Amino acid sequence: MTTETNETNPTNETNEAGGASAAHPEKSLRGRICLVAGATRGAGRGIAVQLGAAGATVYVTGRTTRERLSEVGRATETIEETAELVTAAGGVGIAVPTDHLEVEQVKALVDRIDREHGRLDVLVNDVWGGEHLLVFGRKTWESDLTGGLRMLELGVKTHAITSHTAIPLLIRNRGGLVVEITDGTSEYNGTRYRENLFYDLAKNAPIRMAFGLGEELAEYGGTAVCVTPGWLRSEQMLATFGVTEENWREAAEKIPGFAVAESPVYVGRAIAALAADPGRHRWNGRSLSSGQLAGEYGFTDADGSRPDAWGFMLADEKGSPDVNDYR
Repeated sequence: MTTETNETNPTNETNEAGGASAAHPEKSLRGRICLVAGATRGAGRGIAVQLGAAGATVYVTGRTTRERLSEVGRATETIEETAELVTAAGGVGIAVPTDHLEVEQVKALVDRIDREHGRLDVLVNDVWGGEHLLVFGRKTWESDLTGGLRMLELGVKTHAITSHTAIPLLIRNRGGLVVEITDGTSEYNGTRYRENLFYDLAKNAPIRMAFGLGEELAEYGGTAVCVTPGWLRSEQMLATFGVTEENWREAAEKIPGFAVAESPVYVGRAIAALAADPGRHRWNGRSLSSGQLAGEYGFTDADGSRPDAWGFMLADEKGSPDVNDYR
């Protein structure tokens, strides 16, 4: 079991903005125990690695391992690799194969964290893996019902199971943080249909989950937020567009809006900044974006830029904004 530390900032290091020490960012989450549910690739991997870069111990879960392939069908990313990246970044990465639809597997995961550390400081619900089921342009009654319901299982039921099972450990110490990851802010999703009813439901539910959990966690000194990346250059997205992280701007020449795309590093740094901020409760119950948090905490994407994809998309509906104003 770890030694008790300050419940909201184990290192007691802050900068003027109330976040992690700017001089020693690698120490800002030292001693924290984190769980990133759904960390095989994309945002989950980026978040896990950046929590590790700040010194945290990070349990990473998912269904794709070096021995087993999930329904997503991508063998190129595994949870073992994510754990290794966390450790290489400066943290401690621990891979635990977990299907978050299986309650007993999630219970075993949380029991292990309790047994090994006796606490949980940060829970990130990033489970998804439903892109292969998503078809736009069809009415609800024309869509495949089995696939649609599976999206709700992957994007909503998994989050509910994980929160129900892990939060009792998280609230054992005051100051815990729960982060729901989704696609879209409450401002954007609240008045725009995401073009597929099942996807729309799956991506709006985490926003409401964060609101509800924020209400419940407040008496325990806890904070719950929902965070969305912008147009994410995940491994799967890059493969879809036939580009790599090195030449992704070639796709931006053909695809409107992709010029403000962000790497998984960006949302990872957003969550690390939130976790290190002792004043994060001011965000409780809120829907936030990586670009919004970059403006608050001062971090950048891996290339030194500060993209604001959701700001760009809102502006793009009204005219022809200069992409350089949103990057």
